[in-house]
Amino acid sequence: MNAPFPSTPAIPGRDPRLPLKLIVAAPRGFCAGVDRAIEIVERALLKFGAPVYVRHEIVHNQYVVDSLKAKGAIFVEELDEVPDDAPVVFSAHGVPKTVPAEAERRNMLYVDATCPLVSKVHRQAERQVEKGQHILFIGHAGHPEVIGTMGQVPPGQITLVETVEDVADLDFTPEDNLSYLSQTTLSVDDTHDIIVALQERFPQIVAPKAEDICYATSNRQAAVKRIAASCDLVLVIGAPNSSNSLRLVEVSERMGTDARLIQRADEIDSSWLEGVGTVGLTAGASAPEKLVREVVDRLSDWRAVEEDIVTAAEENMIFKLPRQLTE
Repeated sequence: MNAPFPSTPAIPGRDPRLPLKLIVAAPRGFCAGVDRAIEIVERALLKFGAPVYVRHEIVHNQYVVDSLKAKGAIFVEELDEVPDDAPVVFSAHGVPKTVPAEAERRNMLYVDATCPLVSKVHRQAERQVEKGQHILFIGHAGHPEVIGTMGQVPPGQITLVETVEDVADLDFTPEDNLSYLSQTTLSVDDTHDIIVALQERFPQIVAPKAEDICYATSNRQAAVKRIAASCDLVLVIGAPNSSNSLRLVEVSERMGTDARLIQRADEIDSSWLEGVGTVGLTAGASAPEKLVREVVDRLSDWRAVEEDIVTAAEENMIFKLPRQLTE
């Protein structure tokens, strides 16, 4: 349990009794894929006993990772760090095909916690290649989800596109058999602009059957759009390597409202509230609600907080757990 925050002096030039209006975005925080991934690790620990190894962060949130470490999870970067006889969980971001293939070669017990919406993109990639299409994949280089998706098809059959400017540099013709897919945690607006550029340059390009950006990413961005215009500052709880959290910061800034990414409440500086009457608050899809309440308490140390919730969408998605953990 975190120690109470120390008392903090009043903000210079501000009446500490002056209320701070806090607009909390909804939906925020954990999505169904993150809930499922965390439960997979917890159930694996109960079923197999500690330690259970996890390849890469199960989700991009240090608080979550530390909580699972305390229960007996061991996080590693590569499969060769895992003993042959130890259970291992693959992260929610997905892995290249070579990873489960190596686990099977070593007769390892593994559980795949890949988000079902990411797995859907993986299956689409396989189908597009089977149809002879070269995939233009919209995403951010080096992100685990991008590495995992690009690793579903043979090398040379998928090309990464990060920006609209990248489209002009693509070495394809209008006669080439092309399709596109996208990372699930991108900016809705940025991805739309890239898709438009692809379709203008390659009218023959084949779109996926359904939107790749996941419902949780879209909903959290929509919620920030709803609140940002009414705020002087937006706080986004999330990790610096969390794609969907970084996109929430960008959405607010595009609305003309300053935004700051924080991992925990103790990162907030009282000076940020100087001249601020209304603060917006949201959390990326890997951040637990506990961290939201922690921020509210931190703000209450300095000002009387008047909290309001603005809802952009209702979420009731639930993903099934792998059968090997429910039998």
